[in-house]
Amino acid sequence: MGEIAFHSLPDGRRIAFRHNPGAGPALVFLPGYMSDMDGGKATAVMAWAQERGRECLLLDYSGCGRSEGDFADGTLTRWRDEVLALIEAQVRGPVVLIGSSMGGWLMLLVAERLGNRLHALVGIAAAPDFTDWGRSDEDKEKLSAGETVFDPNPYGREPTPMHPGFWADAQASGRLDGEIALDCPVRLIHGMEDEDVPWEVSQRLCHALRSRDIQLIFVKDGDHRLSREQDIALLLRTIAPI
Repeated sequence: MGEIAFHSLPDGRRIAFRHNPGAGPALVFLPGYMSDMDGGKATAVMAWAQERGRECLLLDYSGCGRSEGDFADGTLTRWRDEVLALIEAQVRGPVVLIGSSMGGWLMLLVAERLGNRLHALVGIAAAPDFTDWGRSDEDKEKLSAGETVFDPNPYGREPTPMHPGFWADAQASGRLDGEIALDCPVRLIHGMEDEDVPWEVSQRLCHALRSRDIQLIFVKDGDHRLSREQDIALLLRTIAPI
């Protein structure tokens, strides 16, 4: 898998990452909310890249995985800047951003800052604007009042928190209600049995993106995680020609 290294930011934060040097375009994997670079899809992408001599970068956002920081301080803007700092420090050429769930929202924000270094986007159950369509009016009132909201966690014992700082920053980072001015190739994969992010969100994203080179792939029996052997095989087949 490659050894874990740390990148120090100007404020002292140390961001954990794995980097496999190789041929470009570099694959940069962006995990979902409260996820990290040890997830099945991220490690599969890294292993695939290593076997083929392809450049690949994995990372943990601050407050997640092995990176330093408090998760309560995390925001899309903060994590966007961390991703950009890692790309600037480790990658020299064009970049393919691969975003899973929340990472599919974050990839849009990163892509807008990459300029001509952006080569392509790959979304896996991409969840842009989930703080809007994914929250009840009651939750929004609590968050806007500075209260943390906790959700049931189907993947662990502890509930999943959403902190008011993350929510406020996300409200200013919505992208689905206007044109997303990106023209690179885009590949979107979404399970039609996803109970966390409706597959219609990927349809909305497809329409919002300005690019004419978009392929939307539905997995009829796929869930949100898309981590089965056949799901990962589909992801790797999608990445291969990019």
